[in-house]
Amino acid sequence: MAMHVPIGEAKARLSELVAAAMRGEDVVLDSVDAPQVRLVMVPPSDVEQRAAKRRSAIGMFADLVGDRDIDIRALKADDRWDEHYGRKFGDPD
Repeated sequence: MAMHVPIGEAKARLSELVAAAMRGEDVVLDSVDAPQVRLVMVPPSDVEQRAAKRRSAIGMFADLVGDRDIDIRALKADDRWDEHYGRKFGDPD
């Protein structure tokens, strides 16, 4: 069921209404005669979704990963990445 809030009241309760929308609740802002605006959560970006999937997939290997950052950008920045690439494909220079 949607939470209907008058626009005037929404000004005072904006942070509360945003938090409700972030939890997945349906928040609708009404004017005097009709609903005008619906607050919805912006979906996470593709990078964040992939990182979350990667974290969940690596969950069973958590003891091996330890506290390393498993974000793809961090993995590519790892010093061992260049060494591994060089052994596999030769020196790029």
